Amino acid sequence: MRSERVVVIGAGIGGLVAALRLAHAGLDVTLLERGAAPGGKMRALPVGTQAVEAGPTVFTMRWFLEEIFAEAGARLDERVRLSPARLLARHAWSGTERLDLFASIDESAEAISAFAGPREADGYRRFCARAAAVYRTLEGPFIRGERPSPIDLAFRVGPWGMADLWRIQPFATLWGALGDDIRDPRLRQLFGRYATYCGSSPFDAPATLMLVAHVEQAGVWYVEGGMSRLAGAVAELAAERGARIRYGTPAAAILAEGGRVSGVVTASGERIAAEWVVVNADVSALAAGLFGPEVARVADGVPEGERSLSAVTFCMAARPVGFPLAHHSVFFSGDYRAEFEAIGRGRLPADPTVYVCAQDRADASAAPDGPERLLCLVNAPARGETPLTSEEIDLCETSMRERLSACGLTLRPEPGTVTTTPSGFADLFPGTGGALYGRASKGWAATFRRPGARTALPGLYLAGGSVHPGPGVPMAAQSGRIAADRILRDLGRASTPRSGAAAMSGGTSTR
Repeated sequence: MRSERVVVIGAGIGGLVAALRLAHAGLDVTLLERGAAPGGKMRALPVGTQAVEAGPTVFTMRWFLEEIFAEAGARLDERVRLSPARLLARHAWSGTERLDLFASIDESAEAISAFAGPREADGYRRFCARAAAVYRTLEGPFIRGERPSPIDLAFRVGPWGMADLWRIQPFATLWGALGDDIRDPRLRQLFGRYATYCGSSPFDAPATLMLVAHVEQAGVWYVEGGMSRLAGAVAELAAERGARIRYGTPAAAILAEGGRVSGVVTASGERIAAEWVVVNADVSALAAGLFGPEVARVADGVPEGERSLSAVTFCMAARPVGFPLAHHSVFFSGDYRAEFEAIGRGRLPADPTVYVCAQDRADASAAPDGPERLLCLVNAPARGETPLTSEEIDLCETSMRERLSACGLTLRPEPGTVTTTPSGFADLFPGTGGALYGRASKGWAATFRRPGARTALPGLYLAGGSVHPGPGVPMAAQSGRIAADRILRDLGRASTPRSGAAAMSGGTSTR
């Protein structure tokens, strides 16, 4: 009989995974989601007669989701159709400067050699080796473990791992570390962009973020139906394992009695008793008192100057003309440093880097007949409390189109484009100010300032991209896994047994 009651707040991927694991372990789980569908940032928006993915578009570290499904007695590949990407992304700097990166290091090195010369290709290979070393060093003690302090991390890697930890240059910036291997400024721009995957500037982010390069080379997959379908598959499995998922039900407050969590009150005034609560929301929402004064003290807010990036996104159905779009295409600004300096001053960049996800294409396949679904994104400051004016939004769109045009691409959109600004993201994700990734990875210590799963209030746990181990779909999923396992250990029960180690591309173990 289920006796331990759990309420999970938020059906983002972290909350979904926590609900799945706890329901599979036999706990009485209720998941409250204020939206009409699961996924959180993994969302799709209606544009005309189609649905355009408006959140994360890159699925990496597939092995984490495979393990999570296996631990719940299911198979990921039986729930979601996945296909591997050969072409990771197409990059452009002008009408004549284009470079494709591939899942194969050898194929990418050949393309880089033709683009920037054999010396840069050799530097790229060295960079790949370093990125793999960073991942191997951090996967077990940091990514898979509960939040460590710097001293804890040193103990976890052990005396034999200290040399590896030092070699990954934890105190260097990503931009500075890239200069050790790569001299071509365009290539430094390309690989520096990995910092934006965590909502950070490459000029401030730690060199350890080069591990993103390794996980992409280990595999990028297309998800049939988009990333929102992946969230739906986790939600379906959680429901099958006994979790009650209630959409359109916002949580208004978390209750505490006798020095520990006692339940949740919904926006309609309903009280749901619980011994355990997992909050899958930005920690800033807790700190701001959006879940009541009882729990505001357990989390620190993120000052505006330490927030991660926001974005201005354009979801559209359009006919691209001129440039041969791949599924993922990036159009780089003429001055990367100026772009991030503008964002750091709270301004939209005059010449932004533009990311375009052509959602009806696999790799560099031919354009579909008729308009195709596109997500266009430019980085923006997280100043959601100060909405952009209509003039600023128009100027942002004009700047985006000018950057695309400089690289040979013209978009002819159909009516109905949906634009989301930082204030729009702030409304979608309260307490964030529009920041999409929690605290920015600014300097080596920022990594250790993200809270862990367990809070100072007994019975209250955290999950999501703003907590350890960080942002991104795989990391947020892992945060839910860590939170659920921590609850089970605090209950005196062993967590769900891990699946056996599996080798991933590049020779890294997934244990």
